[in-house]
Amino acid sequence: MENKRKVAFHNLGCKVNSYEAEAMMAELIRCGYETVPFAEGADVYVINTCTVTNIADRKSRQMLHRAKAMNPEAVVVAAGCYAQAAGEALLKDEAVDIIVGNDRKHDLPDLLEAWFDSGKKQLSLDDIGKNRSFEEMPAQCSEHARAFLKVEDGCNQFCSYCLIPYVRGRVRSRKEEEILREARELVEKGYPEIILTGIHVSSYGLDFEGDAADRGGYGAPLMGLLQKLDEIPGIARIRLSSLEPRIITEENVKAMASLTHLCPHFHLSLQSGCDTTLKRMNRKYTAEEFLEKTGLLRQAFGNPALTTDVIVGFPGETEEEFAETCTFLKKVNFYQTHIFRYSRRRGTVADRLPDQIPEKVKAERSAKLLALDRINRRAFAESFLGTGREVLLETVLEEKDGKTVWTGLTPEYLRLKLSLEEGRPGLIVPVVVNRENLMISEE
Repeated sequence: MENKRKVAFHNLGCKVNSYEAEAMMAELIRCGYETVPFAEGADVYVINTCTVTNIADRKSRQMLHRAKAMNPEAVVVAAGCYAQAAGEALLKDEAVDIIVGNDRKHDLPDLLEAWFDSGKKQLSLDDIGKNRSFEEMPAQCSEHARAFLKVEDGCNQFCSYCLIPYVRGRVRSRKEEEILREARELVEKGYPEIILTGIHVSSYGLDFEGDAADRGGYGAPLMGLLQKLDEIPGIARIRLSSLEPRIITEENVKAMASLTHLCPHFHLSLQSGCDTTLKRMNRKYTAEEFLEKTGLLRQAFGNPALTTDVIVGFPGETEEEFAETCTFLKKVNFYQTHIFRYSRRRGTVADRLPDQIPEKVKAERSAKLLALDRINRRAFAESFLGTGREVLLETVLEEKDGKTVWTGLTPEYLRLKLSLEEGRPGLIVPVVVNRENLMISEE
């Protein structure tokens, strides 16, 4: 390629999508492309789409059309979950030139070259239901302080509201030696914090054959991986993304508490604090069992950051059921609660359930939980006032009085700001938490 073609990326959705966007970008750079901002002037626009909600679908379509509008002569690529779900429909969309499913992202350089040779629309979708092996696409992380490391893809849970198993397929775990190799490379590149990510991280290793899948029960392969990551020289922090509540057992919590570098920050997806709603959702635990899991974590880690997801307005959710969720959230006292209004997804069990909730009611319930979340965020953050923490510097906030004001995260995911004469992304600095340096999100 004599003159480098310019490619711009826009990512929507989860941390797994972010990792995969980085991986596609790294692959195109290796093939001679030049990456540029998502603005006018690119030869190729890649939109890594999301389909977790109807809003995500709409944003994906909007970004595809925005890209084509910026340069009608450019190649517009729809990749990821929405592309997987709506592939055939996207063939009719004049704004889209290439459709790439989740298991074919590694084919993007070849698909682009085929388009440049022929000018014909390219469709690359696999039968996502196949239990394929993990697709190796190591990313080259662009963050300066923290790096995502994908350890598995797919989900076997089939919650009644969720499309993800249909667009991501069944659990496929990455080989342990490949994860450790990439982790060592990230540490050598200067990333002090590594965040393990995947579609259902708790299921890591369930697809391995033989003893690796069976040793020690549910979650044992993940615990074994964490132990080996913890022993990598130079690693400063290991952070876990979302966990399945059932993985929080006495044995697994003991294993995690023995690690030197694991951040005391655990995201356990709740979705509802009402057992009857949980059953309709096909979640595989009760509210009381979930509460026991949070108790195990607090007993082992003292004051860990416990965060969660909650869906409001699930089909059939009565005022009494919603009240149960409110009461339960107050009982658990999460640090952060990410609240989602139920989004109807064609093809899921929940789409066919009776008693769909009006949008107005969903909005009212969401507002109540958001108010509670703001109270909880502040209370948890202020519980650290006067304590010494370590902050991983990430970004510059401003220059003030001859010093640089940095923001960064503690292991508990508290965001602080601090003024330093010298600093750099990735530097870990000791600090005493006070009201002046504590940044409390009000989102």
